[in-house]
Amino acid sequence: MAEYYDRYGSFRDNGQMEPIPGIKIPLQSTDKQTLYKTGKSRLDKVSQEYYGNPYHGWLILLANPQWGGMEFDIPDETPIRVPFPFTSAVERYILEVKKHKELYG
Repeated sequence: MAEYYDRYGSFRDNGQMEPIPGIKIPLQSTDKQTLYKTGKSRLDKVSQEYYGNPYHGWLILLANPQWGGMEFDIPDETPIRVPFPFTSAVERYILEVKKHKELYG
């Protein structure tokens, strides 16, 4: 089972939340692909299947930015990328957050 990762931790400053940028998860050869089926698929279920917990659907959304960050905008029967394995997906996210902070402070 994958550990929980708090994606908001990098954006808390003295109890205040900074705006969270639209980070994209870079492609990696170990990533998986699955078919999104409206009414049957949910990203918490996809997260459970691939990561062993239902809490990281947001990673899957960040790997599929063409859908605007909203699960409900993903068309039926659409192939979606699942960043995999979990540890690598989180590491890629953290790296992209660091790059964003270096560029935009």
